[in-house]
Amino acid sequence: MLGIVGYGGYIPRLRLSRSAVVQANAWYAPQFASKAKGTRAVANWDEDSITMAVAAARDCLGTDADRQHIRGVYLASCTAPFAERSNAGIVGEALLLDESIDAVDITGSQRAALSAIAIALAKAPAAGSQLVLATDLRHTRAASAQELEFGDGAAALLIGSDRVIAEYLGGGTLSVDFVDHFRGADADVDYAWEERWVRDEGIGKLMPRAIAAALADAGLDAAAVDHFIFPSTIAKLDAQLANTCGIRADAVVDNLAGGVGDTGTAHALLMLAHTLEYATPGQVIVVSQFGSGAQALVFRVTASVAAFRPVKGAATWLARGVEETSYTKFLAFRQQLMLERGMRGEQDKKTALSTLYRHRRSILGFVAGRCAITEDVHFPPSRLSYTPGAPALDTQEPHPLAERQGTVLSWSAEYLSYYPSPPQYYGQVDFDGGGRVLMEFVDVARGDIESGTRVEMVFRIKDVDEKRGFVRYFWKATPVRSTAVGQTE
Repeated sequence: MLGIVGYGGYIPRLRLSRSAVVQANAWYAPQFASKAKGTRAVANWDEDSITMAVAAARDCLGTDADRQHIRGVYLASCTAPFAERSNAGIVGEALLLDESIDAVDITGSQRAALSAIAIALAKAPAAGSQLVLATDLRHTRAASAQELEFGDGAAALLIGSDRVIAEYLGGGTLSVDFVDHFRGADADVDYAWEERWVRDEGIGKLMPRAIAAALADAGLDAAAVDHFIFPSTIAKLDAQLANTCGIRADAVVDNLAGGVGDTGTAHALLMLAHTLEYATPGQVIVVSQFGSGAQALVFRVTASVAAFRPVKGAATWLARGVEETSYTKFLAFRQQLMLERGMRGEQDKKTALSTLYRHRRSILGFVAGRCAITEDVHFPPSRLSYTPGAPALDTQEPHPLAERQGTVLSWSAEYLSYYPSPPQYYGQVDFDGGGRVLMEFVDVARGDIESGTRVEMVFRIKDVDEKRGFVRYFWKATPVRSTAVGQTE
């Protein structure tokens, strides 16, 4: 049996109020008054498509540091930060995957994630488990429909043949150069074509063919579908498409438009991850997406679905959202509003690429060193164990910290230096199992950090060399938050 053996998702904590956006732009674009409902997910200033992909992967893989069974990483995104540097390779380093894996970026179409699944399904029987990640952080123009409709997020699927929770039954693909929107290599935002044309001539004619082909390949008819996934920013188009294909109306999956928005390349997989949280054995899922053609995949849920749970899951990410009403903060995070930084914000941030390479495991993977003699944990790791009174040479063994929680020893909130989202919170963290590291705290508000606060690690942007376009990543700490009575994340 071949199919999905694990799943996960990620939705940023900030949720921008659409009402705040509409009110801010009412003087210029009053036509959007009807869209002033709900929220859309917004990445923090230190998040991008790579960091969100890492978060989704960790949600899928759990805290087990042994990930050697994963033999491939496929990162599907139309907004990866690097045009020439392996974005999937950065994810692999952050997850401490083996260097012998395939790490492949897949892009160019909103259905790139479904193409990545198809590739992973073809490779898994011979090569082993394959990790498929889909992620997007799309830029929009201020006072545009896309600004209100889009959202940021990521999803992860682990493809394999051991303890399959959703068996792959068949698929259908149409590769057609139907241009509903495009973005040139030198552009920041998409150029979209007329909605009615896209709906009637594109989605309305191509998607039914791909879905019919997928069902035929699976040996099923449309009446057998229990969950139908089709992301679209066009209202009720998913229900219309289901009706055209003969799929029951009650099978149409909520597209999360009200609280998250459309997350682009990631959205079909994010909806699938959310669906798998409540799907029951025997149910048939059709996941489909439109973009430079059409594609659909068919899965049947197995009894093993009850035995798997992501670390948090889409439902928890949805529940942990915090409404953001500052439209100017959103614009600043998107580099659409340039704020005064002061002289302290003028320093050159050139990165020594040779140093980054030599210390990539400690920087990207957050691996410390544990002395085999004293058992003290040192970060950064070094050849010299500097335990007071007991120095030793070459005694440190790799000791990963990313999946360990810690406790805040001391903290500060600083307004003096430039920081994209002031104040900057940082302090000393004592890690479970040993180790004390000066950490930056993220996704926090006043009162969230105190001495004794329990924290967990997240992979984020450390800073950006704007002169050369290079992004540096590292790990930061965020509070472990309650999700239900008697339960913590």
